[in-house]
Amino acid sequence: MAEFLVLGAGMVGVSSALALQARGHQVTIVDRTGAGLETSYGNAGMIQVEAAEPYALPRDMATLFKYALEISNDVTWKMNGALQMAPALWSYFCNSSPEKHAKISRVHSQLTFRSTADHEPLIRDSESEHLITHCGLVMLHRDEREFQKASKKAEFLMKEYGVTSDIFDGKSYQEKEPALKKTPAGAVHYTQSWSCSSPGGLTKAYCDLFVKRGGRFVTGDASTLQHTVSGWQILTSDGELKVEQVVVALGPWSPELLRRFGYQIPMVYKRGYHGHFNAPKTLQRPFLDVANGVLAAPMVKGLRVTTGAALVPLNSAIDTSQLKRGAIALNEIIDLGEQVEEPQWMGTRPCMPDMLPLVGDAPNHKGLWFHFGHGHQGFTLGPTTSELLIQAIEGECNELLEALAPINRL
Repeated sequence: MAEFLVLGAGMVGVSSALALQARGHQVTIVDRTGAGLETSYGNAGMIQVEAAEPYALPRDMATLFKYALEISNDVTWKMNGALQMAPALWSYFCNSSPEKHAKISRVHSQLTFRSTADHEPLIRDSESEHLITHCGLVMLHRDEREFQKASKKAEFLMKEYGVTSDIFDGKSYQEKEPALKKTPAGAVHYTQSWSCSSPGGLTKAYCDLFVKRGGRFVTGDASTLQHTVSGWQILTSDGELKVEQVVVALGPWSPELLRRFGYQIPMVYKRGYHGHFNAPKTLQRPFLDVANGVLAAPMVKGLRVTTGAALVPLNSAIDTSQLKRGAIALNEIIDLGEQVEEPQWMGTRPCMPDMLPLVGDAPNHKGLWFHFGHGHQGFTLGPTTSELLIQAIEGECNELLEALAPINRL
């Protein structure tokens, strides 16, 4: 048994702590605020089995041209963000070639396929079943040509990875979804994914379970972490804390911390926003409005509209133009109602250029473990990659761990 410090109380950090605790280790979570209050708070709430293939960077000139001119609402960007991330974006572009992306997807699909099964015992033990709906995720298409391409893609995902789906023409899906006021071209309903009506609430429930089982949560500043002869130490609200081993699960803030210890970690930062609306009709299941890059999902606070990616620096000012454009487009097919007045949330998806999370030991420091870089799937994959982290800590070796190991990728 060892003493572990987990930095970060998002889904990945809390899941790490629970997995370590289950193996008999003494664990303390340190976070600057509270559990599930940052990136894990505001995502779309999907546990995405269907996300077998991670989001690649498009390589066709037509799509890149749309992104460059922000014709598409999927991606917006700022020049300073693009310049800061240029090396990581170039690596991301190279890894998005069909051959490399197929190889990466064979690894990624092994993670997403088991995601709901790995969440299930934590949902049960944290008494969070009321937050979960086993309703799948719908890709709603307005363009007939794009719908036909998506239908073929769904057939491929089933054949290649066992991802199940139902395909509907526009009229048939409108009959299944009464909230739609306009007939789409068609819809692909991926049936294995789960929806959570409060992602932050689920993360908090997992943290409460961790504390109930004897774990400790304290507030503190990760930037005070120091490497000592005997291990690691950090300043917290409870004073100085000394431990043998540290797990860095700070999502997009991980590279900044680790730079102090000599690690140069390339990362693509994809900011997202959400807003809640008092929609008069409740959606039967979440859907992605593919043409406009926004996902609509029923939440505790109302209908949540979540945006695509904004390529901007971590400290950039709030810019809700993506959210506003997406909401206007959504209003064409459903009644959003009035937007809920609340503080504007934003969060950053920590995307590695090779689209896989970093899971394993730090190359140059004993007792330092990496667990971040999940991109769009931190909420989905937190429990799954935590089990892999445990395997790495216990000295196991397999192809999946090798594919995620920092020493093989930095």
